[in-house]
Amino acid sequence: MKNYIYLFLLFACFLFVNNQTLAQDYTKQIDELISHNFESDGPGIALLVAKDGKTIYSKGFGKADLELDVNLTADHVFELGSITKQFTAVAILMLEEQGKLSLEDDILEYIPDYPTQGNTITIYQLLNHTSGIKSYTDMPSFMTEARTDRNPSEIIEIFKNEPMEFPAGTAFKYNNSGYILLGHIIELVSDMTYAEFIDSHFFDPLGMTHSYYGSKIKLIKGRASGYTRGEGIENGKYISMSLPYAAGSLMSTVDDMLKWQNALSAHTFISKENYDRATNGSELSDGKRIPYGFGWVRENLLGSPMITHGGGIFGYTTNGIYLPDEDVYVIGLSNCDYGNVNNSVRRAAAIAIDKPLPNKRDAISLSEEKLKRWIGSYEFDNGAVRFVTMSNGQLFSQREGSTKLEIYPLSEDRFIFEDGEVEYNFDQTNGKRTTVFTAKGTEYVGHEIEREAPAARVEVSIDPAILKSYEGKYELAPSFYIVVTSKENQLFLQATGQPQFEVFAESETDFFLKVVEANVIFSKDDEGEIMLTLHQAGQVLPGKKVD
Repeated sequence: MKNYIYLFLLFACFLFVNNQTLAQDYTKQIDELISHNFESDGPGIALLVAKDGKTIYSKGFGKADLELDVNLTADHVFELGSITKQFTAVAILMLEEQGKLSLEDDILEYIPDYPTQGNTITIYQLLNHTSGIKSYTDMPSFMTEARTDRNPSEIIEIFKNEPMEFPAGTAFKYNNSGYILLGHIIELVSDMTYAEFIDSHFFDPLGMTHSYYGSKIKLIKGRASGYTRGEGIENGKYISMSLPYAAGSLMSTVDDMLKWQNALSAHTFISKENYDRATNGSELSDGKRIPYGFGWVRENLLGSPMITHGGGIFGYTTNGIYLPDEDVYVIGLSNCDYGNVNNSVRRAAAIAIDKPLPNKRDAISLSEEKLKRWIGSYEFDNGAVRFVTMSNGQLFSQREGSTKLEIYPLSEDRFIFEDGEVEYNFDQTNGKRTTVFTAKGTEYVGHEIEREAPAARVEVSIDPAILKSYEGKYELAPSFYIVVTSKENQLFLQATGQPQFEVFAESETDFFLKVVEANVIFSKDDEGEIMLTLHQAGQVLPGKKVD
């Protein structure tokens, strides 16, 4: 008997040591990941990883306050931006379960004077961004009014008479106005302010003691200062927190957000059926499925189902994901609106489920002879055609009609793109080349075809003085900017909430990106001021120089 006890204790000790080793390994990998994405002397990020509802990693990187030189910790408070929409959606579903409303209700039942322009607009369509209502954050007046306090009715007045962007229910377009209307409906049905409802139904019961309806006036202990990028790092622009309202007004910490996710997983506030409705995508009126549900988007990470939503607001960027099969939650809150939070959160989640995303830094060297094996054109089972070409000892992939992107070898037949979630696995049988193209967990099989690759775009050198004249901050939409910088004969762009990318000149005014299919054209307006116009995915977005 004593021997059995001894063996059991030995086994238990082994498990303890093994778990400790795994935790240390997670910590090291995630530390390296975040340190690569966020500089220690700049704005930073608080990142938490939880498994089975318990924290396995929690740490802050960078500075919470640059002017006071305060290090950022996992206890700091951040503006959540659009992660707020989760709380709004759950509030609506709670009210439905209480019999106080239905998702199929016409909004005229609650806001009878709303001009629906002949459409029947339902609460369901507000939740999943299919209402067709104009988003007030896309309107030019948003930036000029950003400092003005408004109540919900006054915010609704801003957008309610705008033309519908499409008939209700027929298309998806992310829309902050819909969540303003949802917040107003919550107040009408509950006879409470939105802030009171969130406090009394969510924050207080869960002990989310460091979570708030946002305010720029109140003293909030542990608030991380928000930053943006202009000529250099600048304080984030001021916005009255009454404006984002039920679409983006809440503040929290990573620890409090874990309490929220644990309550959702336990179906504390709404039934499992309603939670599944919110997190499993939704439908257009014709029955077509879309990945956006109610406050969450359904995706996958390396084949694992994933529920996610991010947020961006002046000076802050956030992202949270939950992997239900592995019961892993990752939340990243950053005090800058240009950091690569999405990459940090996804990669940390991949580490936590023992599927670390490959990195181009892991690439191996292959001879030109081995690289040339895979040069060719491939047609895939989803109709896409991709061209694999080589230049200066480097392989490139180019989808038909898109831009060439570098691919990096991890073995003789496996090549990844820079983000690590997209890759090729090549094969050659009986002289025929095939490949499996994997994009974020979905596989597409491609077969070699006879088709000539498109001609490469020709880059030209531009006088550094001309490039210097393009430097500045351009506003393309409310709270969305592109910052242009130059270094010698190189020009760089950085869009709000995204990393910096180099652009390449085709002429003195026309530039293109290699990371995505996009063009940027510089011109002058009638007053001689330089303008930037972004051409991407069929959209033409002009931007005025504001700084």
